[in-house]
Amino acid sequence: MAQRWKNRPEGSNWGEFGEDDQHGRMNLVTAERRLAALKEVKTGRVFCLSHPLDRPGGNILNPNRYPPVFHPVTREGRVYFNLAMGDIDPRFTDVGSDEAIMLYSQYSTHWDGFAHKGTVFDADGDGVAEKVSYNGFRLVDGAGRGMQGQLGAVAVSVAEMAMTGVQGRAVMIDLRHHFGDERIEVTWDLLERIMKDDAVKVEKGDIVCLHTGLGQLIREADGKLDDSIKTKCAVLDGHDKRILEWISDSGLAAIAADNLAVEQSSTLGIDPRAPHRGPQLPLHEHCLVKLGIHLGELWYLTKLAEWLRGERRNSFLLTAPPLRMPGAAGSPVTPVATV
Repeated sequence: MAQRWKNRPEGSNWGEFGEDDQHGRMNLVTAERRLAALKEVKTGRVFCLSHPLDRPGGNILNPNRYPPVFHPVTREGRVYFNLAMGDIDPRFTDVGSDEAIMLYSQYSTHWDGFAHKGTVFDADGDGVAEKVSYNGFRLVDGAGRGMQGQLGAVAVSVAEMAMTGVQGRAVMIDLRHHFGDERIEVTWDLLERIMKDDAVKVEKGDIVCLHTGLGQLIREADGKLDDSIKTKCAVLDGHDKRILEWISDSGLAAIAADNLAVEQSSTLGIDPRAPHRGPQLPLHEHCLVKLGIHLGELWYLTKLAEWLRGERRNSFLLTAPPLRMPGAAGSPVTPVATV
């Protein structure tokens, strides 16, 4: 065990990929599994699984996150956008554009890095609980500062995920086909039945994609969401221990969904089933903290899910690296499915 921790939470895999590991279950996406994933490509067709990054629009889904805002870049006192270079030097005939963007990293289609969630746990065995994340890492150093003196994660940032390439076999579980757009909290019994009915087999190292239909409703709203969106479409029941056990036992490498949080979101208020003391988002804690499983949220999966069903398929090649941004707890992503 690493010197930084003596205890690990029950059901966690801390240390199993190495005492200094920051990649978690992405370690299971080996070169051999990537080669096998290439065999899923039959037609060469691709599907973009990202929303435009100014979607969902507004902040109905999460009041703490906002759409991107463009800021000007200046060059020699001029706004560097559609700028004729001849205005700077009459010899030049080209036109240039540049911009800066204020971007909430988890506003639109994104990955949650391990730094997104931690837990209060007595990892070092001194009788005092401290804030720790996956594999017992603390997010900040003694100064509480990350890159360039700014607040950020020194360990387990999403940049570590980017280094793995995030390319491998993915499988689609099409919840919308079975439940429509009704809000259903999917228990293990329901999930198991759907996978059996659709012949979905999750293998070690797979990335599981959950199609709920919320991404399609976001597209159709065209940036004009109302509160009803928060009670639409299926979510996993993060309080169902059998769901968590399946995640542990299946060997899946990551989970991505087209809804807000994969599980029931805290934006709807406190879940009445929540324990007196415990995680607000139990599936998040189980995946991000205990097992090193990244979570993708607000992906766009409908067109891909429909095509796969028409072809009687549910597996494909997925390429989805996040931005390699040191210190970040999450990252926008433009996932690409190749079928």
